[in-house]
Amino acid sequence: MFTGIVEELGEVTAVEDLGDSSRFRLRGPVVTQGAKHGDSIAVNGVCLTVVDHEGDEFTADVMAETLKRSSLGALTAGSRVNLERPLVADGRFGGHIVQGHVDGTGTVLARTPSENWEIVKVSLPAELARYVVEKGSITVDGVSLTVVEAGPDHFTISLIPTTLALTTLGTKQPGDPVNLEVDVIAKYVERLLGHRAPGDAR
Repeated sequence: MFTGIVEELGEVTAVEDLGDSSRFRLRGPVVTQGAKHGDSIAVNGVCLTVVDHEGDEFTADVMAETLKRSSLGALTAGSRVNLERPLVADGRFGGHIVQGHVDGTGTVLARTPSENWEIVKVSLPAELARYVVEKGSITVDGVSLTVVEAGPDHFTISLIPTTLALTTLGTKQPGDPVNLEVDVIAKYVERLLGHRAPGDAR
């Protein structure tokens, strides 16, 4: 499990096309500290498994389903990425529950700069709109954020200087894709309510 608090801005150093999957090599001096085969690292919000690790770089395989449902397929050598290791049992819970299981992708629609922050408008797939609420949580490219406005086909987020400087969201431009993961608690609540017995008022 992750919390959406990005640890560092890493870099894709190589992408190998394997036909029905891709192999990524990524550089991240912070997240590779103590890394070993089988560990998980979130890359732009996608939970990937460390296949190999050498120095400050690690390798991860990305299957076709992940490439289809996320924006990882658009990454090339030199692309910057948000990196986060899983939460440890005694760690601080700084964001919200993030699984690293991307629900879909959105597109940056607009950026509105202010003196100390920016408002970013992102498109929202219709099937995810019911899970996004004003002041609720959403993960955008692995970053835990608070929804400012929730529309039927979009939402807005407010980015503070730290987020702008230390994550990929600082450089995303209108037209760029982003990975979205909605709050898993909303999905569990929907599932539970959908299975209530007729007449059950609980």
